Amino acid sequence: MKRFAKLFTTIDQSTKTNVKTAALAEYFAAAPDADRLWTIALFSGRRPKRAVTTTRLREWAAERAGIPLWLFEESYAIVGDLAETIALVLPPNTTQDDQSLSDWIAALREIYTQDEDARKAFVLSAWDRLGGAERFIFNKLITGGFRVGVSQKLMTRALARATDKPEAELAHRLMGNWHPDDTTWHALVEAEDASADASRPYPFYLAYGLEAEPQDLGAPEDWRAEWKWDGIRGQLILRDGQYFVWSRGEELMTDRFPELARALDFLPDGTVLDGELLVWPDDQPTPSSFNALQSRIGRKTVPKKLLTDAPVVLHAYDLLEWQGQDIRDLPFADRRATLERACADLPAQAPIRLSSQLPFADWDALAATRSDARDAQAEGVMLKRADSPYLAGRKKGDWWKWKLDPLTIDAVMIYAQSGSGRRANLFTDFTFAVWNGNELVPFTKAYSGLTDAEFRQITAWVRKNTLERFGPVRKVTPHHVFEIAFEGIARSPRHKSGVALRFPRMLRWRQDKPLQEANTLADLEEFLRIYG
Repeated sequence: MKRFAKLFTTIDQSTKTNVKTAALAEYFAAAPDADRLWTIALFSGRRPKRAVTTTRLREWAAERAGIPLWLFEESYAIVGDLAETIALVLPPNTTQDDQSLSDWIAALREIYTQDEDARKAFVLSAWDRLGGAERFIFNKLITGGFRVGVSQKLMTRALARATDKPEAELAHRLMGNWHPDDTTWHALVEAEDASADASRPYPFYLAYGLEAEPQDLGAPEDWRAEWKWDGIRGQLILRDGQYFVWSRGEELMTDRFPELARALDFLPDGTVLDGELLVWPDDQPTPSSFNALQSRIGRKTVPKKLLTDAPVVLHAYDLLEWQGQDIRDLPFADRRATLERACADLPAQAPIRLSSQLPFADWDALAATRSDARDAQAEGVMLKRADSPYLAGRKKGDWWKWKLDPLTIDAVMIYAQSGSGRRANLFTDFTFAVWNGNELVPFTKAYSGLTDAEFRQITAWVRKNTLERFGPVRKVTPHHVFEIAFEGIARSPRHKSGVALRFPRMLRWRQDKPLQEANTLADLEEFLRIYG
C-alpha cells in the first residue's frame, strides 16, 4: 500500500504528463503482479463495491476522533470530500502496516459479507494501522469512490515504457470486459493471446475540435465529411456468432440494445463497426433527439413497448474489422468503400444504417451544409482525411469535429456546492435559474467553464452571501448572472422549469449584466419550440 500511496500522491500533486508517466512506468516495472493488475483496474474505473455506508463511516470517524458528529459534519462541509475529512480528523496512526494494495482490497471485499460489528472493528483497525495518503486511499476504496486523474492513453504510455510493448497493442489489451477476478497480469499484459477475447473492442479514435477555419486544412478533395450525430458513440462487434455493443467510455451495453442482435443475420462473422447509436423510427427522416435515447441508456432490461417506441439503430461510419481481419491501418477511403459494399444490400429491418457522406465542392459549400446541422438532429460536421488510418485515442491532424456554435442563455446563480479532488475547497457546482414573472425558476446545473481564479473569486463571494445551508449545498443571494452554453434542449417533466439542457456549461461570468436582465422561462420555451 505504501508503494501505491506514493504513486497516487505523485500523480495527484502533479499536472505534468511526463511526471505522471514516469511515476506510473516506475511503479509498473517494480510492483508485484497482483498490485500492478489492481492498479490498472482502479485507474480504469474497476473499483470494489462500497463495503460500508457513508453514514456509518462518519459516525465511526467522529467517535474515534473524539468529536461530536455535528462538528464532523461541519468539517465535511468545509473540506468537501469525505475520505479526506476522515483522514484529517482521525488521530495519528498508532502502528505501521506493510500489507500490499491487493491484500487490502481482498480484505475490503471480504468484510462486505460480514455483520456491522465486524466491519466496524476492521475499519477502526485499518485507521490505526494506516496513516497519511494510505489512510486517505483506504477511505476512498471503502466508500467505492476512488478516482484519479489518469487517462487510458497516459496509462498505456507508461505500460509501454515499462514492458517494451507497443502502445496500440496495450490499449487493445486493456479494453474489454475484464476484471482482476478473472485474469492475471500475465494474461492481460504479457501473454501472446491476450487479445483473443471475442467481445474485446478496439480503442476508439477520437477527433479534436476544429477551432480554426477549415481552409487551413488544405485542399477539400483530400477530406471526407459527414454529420456529427448527437447519440452514443459505439462499436458493434460480431464475433463467434455473438454480438457485443461497447460505448466509447468502455462500457459493455449489449443488454440495453437487444435489437442489434439482428445484425448477425446480415453481416459476416468477424465484423466490427464504429458508429453512433441513435433512436431512429422507420417513419422519420431524421433521428430522434438525444432525450429519446436517454430512456434506453439506464435500462438493463428493455420492455417491448420501449423497443417499439424508441427503436435504436447503429449509424455506421467506419469499419475496423472485416471477415476477421483488422483493417484499421487501411486508409479511411478504403475502409469506407468496404463499409459501403457491406451495407449495400441491407434490408430495411436490419438494425444498421450507413451514415451518409456530405458532398461539398469547397469549404464554403460545406459551411452552408453545416449551418443546417440542427435540422438533421446533428451537432455539426465531422471531417476525416481520406488517407487516414484508424488510430487509438485522440490524435491531432486527421480527424476533426466542426461543431455548431452552442446555444446560450443568461441565467442567475441561486445555489452553490463544493467541488471534489483538488477543488474540494472551492465552490464549483452551481444551480442556475431564469425569471418567470418575479420568480426565479431553477432549470439547470453547471460546473465547468470558469478559470481557477474565477472559481476562487466566486467561492469568496458565496461564503459571504450564503442565505441557507442544505448539507453541502448553499443557497445564495441572487446576484450573479452567467452565460450558459448548451448543445440541445428537451421537454422534461422531472424539472420544475419543464426543460432539460444537453451539456450545459458556463461560457462566461456576466459581471457586466444586472440581475434583472437575465433570460426568462418564456425564452427557454422559445428555444424548445425551435430546437426541441
